[in-house]
Amino acid sequence: MPDIILISLLSGMATSIGGLAVTLFGKPKDRWLALLLGMAAGIMLAVVVFDLLPASLIYGGPPTTLLGFLLGCLILWILDGAMTRLYPSSRSEHNRFHYFRKLGYLIAIGIALHDLPEGMAIAVGFETNNKLGMVIALAVALHNIPEGMATAAPLKIGQVRRRNIILINSLVSLFTPLGTFLGLMMMEQSRNSIALLLALAAGAMTYIVKDELLPALKSDHVLISRFGLVMGFGLILALTFGSL
Repeated sequence: MPDIILISLLSGMATSIGGLAVTLFGKPKDRWLALLLGMAAGIMLAVVVFDLLPASLIYGGPPTTLLGFLLGCLILWILDGAMTRLYPSSRSEHNRFHYFRKLGYLIAIGIALHDLPEGMAIAVGFETNNKLGMVIALAVALHNIPEGMATAAPLKIGQVRRRNIILINSLVSLFTPLGTFLGLMMMEQSRNSIALLLALAAGAMTYIVKDELLPALKSDHVLISRFGLVMGFGLILALTFGSL
């Protein structure tokens, strides 16, 4: 078990690498931000469609998957409402910073929720065979890098301090090994629990894409953001079917 947790930790820390890259190179330009947010939307959509929901259906069936998905949407709806009161958005530059802070926090929460079942997937892979576990861990690491960038970019625009951005990404990174640990424990208990968490992450990420990312992509640099969306979706598509 310690070796599996260590591999999962290294895979999760790829999120910090993506976030660190954004903080080191400074505030991203609008076109770069449009590309990153587009990639985030594409990655999240693809992970929901090709990874989270199918796995949830396998582990728990339609009722558990539907319940988890709706719970994920509800949780993010509540968090979104609370953060909107703290960080209202408007046309002013000051409140524009608040909007991007909220967006960054929501993305971080969504990715953290996603990283739990993602870590569980690593656990399931290693329980099947070591080769499958390593492939899943590598796939997780590859798409954690742009996820970290997508989290850090709006936080950077929102004038969050560099050390706080790094701290947020580091905390998010820990959810992958935590998920692996929980997965190893839960596989001996209940498959429905894993299915519920998988679907909950799917619901949370779907809410973020629908209510936060897609509207943001329609404002400026539409072609660039759509290109990023296709890139993100294609990356996860390639990783998913390339590892079969």
